[in-house]
Amino acid sequence: MTRYRDRREAADALARPLREVYACRGRDAQELPIVLGLPRGGVPLAAQIAARLDWPWDVLIVRKVGAPDQPELAVGAVGEGGVEIRNDTTRGMFDESAIRRTMERERQRVADRVEMFRHGRAMVDIAGRDAVIVDDGLATGTTMAAAIAVARAHGARRVIAAVPVGSVQAVHWIGRLADEVICPVVPTSFIAVGQHYEDFDQVSDAEVIDLLGGCSSGRVGN
Repeated sequence: MTRYRDRREAADALARPLREVYACRGRDAQELPIVLGLPRGGVPLAAQIAARLDWPWDVLIVRKVGAPDQPELAVGAVGEGGVEIRNDTTRGMFDESAIRRTMERERQRVADRVEMFRHGRAMVDIAGRDAVIVDDGLATGTTMAAAIAVARAHGARRVIAAVPVGSVQAVHWIGRLADEVICPVVPTSFIAVGQHYEDFDQVSDAEVIDLLGGCSSGRVGN
C-alpha cells in the first residue's frame, strides 16, 4: 500500500504532474491557474503547491453534510455562493427534513468559516481562469463535487481536481464533473484517506489562518 510520509510529501506528488500539465503554457499572470485548497486538510497542500509552482492560491470553503445519526456518512455538501450537492446513493435512506436542517447548519458554518479564514472577503476572482482544487484525499467525493460546482458557479474556465489518493468510485465520479483529475494513488481496496499517510495529524483552524496570512503579501490571488 502506498503511503505518504505527510501532507508535504503528498503536495510534492501533486506539484510534479501539475507542472507538467502547464509547462507548455505562457507565464502571463492571467494564464496561471489558481490553486484552491479545501479547509482544513487541503490547505497545507495547496499552499505548498502554490509555493513550488509560483501560482496564486486561496481557500474554497465547502462543508460535508452528514447523515442524521451517522455524521461520518456524507449525504451531501454545501459551499460558498449557496451551492448545494446531494449524494444520489443515499437519497431516500434518511429523513429529508432532518437532512435539510443539517444542511442549513452547515451553510451557516460555511459563512462562519468565510469570516474566520478570510475576514469576510470574497474568494479570489477565478472567472476565466483555470481552478486547481486541492484536498488531502478523496473518499466519497461529495465535498470535492460541491467544490467543483462552486468553481463553475464563479466562472472558472477549467476545473482540475488534484488529490494525492482517492477511492476508485470517487475518482470515477469526480472525473465526470471536473475537466481533469490528478490522483497519483487509486487503490483497489480503499478504506480511509488517513491510511495512506504515516503522519495524518488534524489540521487546525489556526494553521489555516496562519497559512492564509500570505494574502497580505500577494501569495493569494494575483
